[in-house]
Amino acid sequence: MSAKSSILADPAQDNPDALRERLSTTTEAYNRFVPRQFLHLLGIDDIRKVELGQQVERKMTILFADIRNFTSLSESMSPQENFNFLNSYLIQMEPVIAAHGGFIDKYIGDGIMALFPDSPDSALRCSLAMMERLEEYNDGRERAGYRRIKIGIGINTGIVILGTIGGAARMDGTVIGDAVNLAARMERLTKDYRVSILISEYTLYCLDQPNLWSIRFLDRTHVRGKQGTQSVYEVFNGDPPALREAKTKTLTVFEEALAYFHLDDLLTARDRLTVYLATVPEDDAAHVYFERCEAPVAGLGDQRGELPSIWRDEYSFGVQTVDAGHRDLLADMNSLARAVNHSSLNQTTPLLAQIQFAAARDFAIEEQLMQEDEYPFLELHARQHQRFFEFFGELRREIEQGEENRVYLAFRVKRYLTGWLINHILSADRHYGHFRKGRRGEPGLRKAT
Repeated sequence: MSAKSSILADPAQDNPDALRERLSTTTEAYNRFVPRQFLHLLGIDDIRKVELGQQVERKMTILFADIRNFTSLSESMSPQENFNFLNSYLIQMEPVIAAHGGFIDKYIGDGIMALFPDSPDSALRCSLAMMERLEEYNDGRERAGYRRIKIGIGINTGIVILGTIGGAARMDGTVIGDAVNLAARMERLTKDYRVSILISEYTLYCLDQPNLWSIRFLDRTHVRGKQGTQSVYEVFNGDPPALREAKTKTLTVFEEALAYFHLDDLLTARDRLTVYLATVPEDDAAHVYFERCEAPVAGLGDQRGELPSIWRDEYSFGVQTVDAGHRDLLADMNSLARAVNHSSLNQTTPLLAQIQFAAARDFAIEEQLMQEDEYPFLELHARQHQRFFEFFGELRREIEQGEENRVYLAFRVKRYLTGWLINHILSADRHYGHFRKGRRGEPGLRKAT
């Protein structure tokens, strides 16, 4: 029998069970390269239906994890040893991410980019589990005679475009958007502050149960390509128990020192950090700030001392009532910061009431417009409004109870009020503005499900 006849006579060609098994193994192989969760989010149930340019817009939490000093570590290894090391590490992390409701979008050298479609709390729980798994992995490395490694994790939550990009012969699935860039920025900052986990203010405002987490403000930083500054927060639940307890007890002392630093009073900031480090000497981030006080970076002062925030044309939303409300709200917040900074407490009570009323009115107008436009991210937007009132209430109690450190209070007004408002305008409101324009004739993305 010829080879051609032999192939045609292959019983597996006509065996339904064999065909199903072959299809199953083929699908399983594809899933290793294109996550099933990714296809599900695109509304695709068969990889053969994937086409270039398919896309959907939705809320997502993005996690970046990276090995510290991998370049210097890899220089001491052969190419084969590099691959063996990377795979031994990545094999540890992949099931941890899957167990917490996430999936890996891509590997970037020694880095991991993972996506969490549901709660950002899941991403935080995952980050702590990754740190625990890393400790176990490091114990094994140490027993084998290798040195321990460290990783940094950055997390951000926002609206992204998820879809396929590339060409006719080669395409890839990915997510794009400012939210992805900011998550990557969070991860890079873990190296600067020598901490393990950083989250953005957007993730903080989206947490389902923020009180369950040990979180502290760490910086306000510029992000390339974005206007304004972003608040950065450290999650320190994974610290050794003694250090975690010390950070929690001295939270106000630490943040007071940072307030002076960001308002360019480096001498007072250094004095406060000296007192703080005498109590919590293991706090690496505090040492970073102390070093900056000793040798300030040229031009860094331009990134601090931002009071007051001035209304700019680019903050305009395009709806007159909304823009007027935002502009007046920002002016009231600046007035409150000045009143607090100058200890004019007789002015703070009416200003606090005015801000509370104006914010409730303006946010209600926004949410009504979104409801009328069937904006798919109304719930996310309303959640951010709700978080604003929670933090505003906390700040209001501190002011009314007579917190003595006016510099600290003024900085918190900036962080929780004016900073929040500007970032909310430039991110959440701007996204809704684009959606609103799209409903008036410009092509838009398919709604998230």
